[in-house]
Amino acid sequence: MVTTLRTASCAIALCLLSTPGLSGDSVPLRARSRGTGIPPARPATPIGQVINIEAPLGLPPVPIPKDNPPTRETVFLGRKLFFDKLFSRDNTVSCASCHDPPHGFADPRPVSEGVNGLKGSRNAPTVLNAAYNEILFWDGRAPTLEAQAAGPVDNPVELAHSLVGVERKLAALPEYVELFEKAWGPGRITYEMVAKSLASYQRTLVSGNSPFDRYYYGGEKTAISESAVRGLKLYLNPSLKAANCVSCHRIDVKFSTFTEPRFHNTGVAWNPQTGQLTDLGRWLILPGKKMAGAFRTVTLRNIALTAPYMHDGSMKTLEETIDFYFEGGRPNNDISVDMPHPGLPDIPKAEQAQAKKDLVEFMKTLTGDVPQNAVPPDFKP
Repeated sequence: MVTTLRTASCAIALCLLSTPGLSGDSVPLRARSRGTGIPPARPATPIGQVINIEAPLGLPPVPIPKDNPPTRETVFLGRKLFFDKLFSRDNTVSCASCHDPPHGFADPRPVSEGVNGLKGSRNAPTVLNAAYNEILFWDGRAPTLEAQAAGPVDNPVELAHSLVGVERKLAALPEYVELFEKAWGPGRITYEMVAKSLASYQRTLVSGNSPFDRYYYGGEKTAISESAVRGLKLYLNPSLKAANCVSCHRIDVKFSTFTEPRFHNTGVAWNPQTGQLTDLGRWLILPGKKMAGAFRTVTLRNIALTAPYMHDGSMKTLEETIDFYFEGGRPNNDISVDMPHPGLPDIPKAEQAQAKKDLVEFMKTLTGDVPQNAVPPDFKP
């Protein structure tokens, strides 16, 4: 099997809490002391004003880790860091470069581009509502938002930097020294503080109160069109003789994340000409049955804003994506049992064109509100 997976390993995301020591001239400015060497890295505990992140209509309470409660100071710092290009070795790429606010905090390019225009092999999914993800990255190699924040830095085709290098840059900038002191207290800046600040900011990026939410949970029956209502009924249709949309993109009684923590091989990574997978997906992290070519179920919220689709950005439109599922995906030995039957024989051929249009109209109703102050006032796409 051939894979074009980015060269960063899953270990990158797990090295977050153990930054190696430094010595001599390589010591960050804040870490220097009078002949006493480098102070040990202390636990990163926010010291500022704890804030409440209110979930909008249609979403559950935002999960908050006990060791990283969001504060006004860490969220402000994380927002500034998210849009700062200092994370890349050559100061050309930021988190927002691949998670672009005008495109639903996703990447409008098929695959992400890092320093020197180097291209990865996967599309950057939205970070809107990432607070609800139990696992992150397409292959699930990071268990938390905090752990996820390390991976792109070390990746040679993304930011091509190092965690220590980012610490040095921040320690040399008086503005950041002051912001870290307000958020974390005086002392050495560590990447754990960076990651926790970024994670706290991303947990504020909850997007709900969409037309669907107002219709389904708010009882506003005119919030969506008749076509979208038909699309919702098809989405939920329990009479299909195979899995339907809601089998993987969840709608619950009191809220809807439109995702789940499972992985599925839909056949996107299967090349029929070579009989091989172009990306092994979850199997590279957790080898096992049906994990080859399987990827995380991403949320459908704000899906109309986040084209292109699939892990490799190979599908440009919602229409193309729905056609793919109507045909049952791309057959291969490891295809998920949760894929629809090819051709959706439960829907008469004469009705399928309209059914597809109705599903697209329903998907468009999932575009929600974006929180105020999600981007800096001077941000320009």
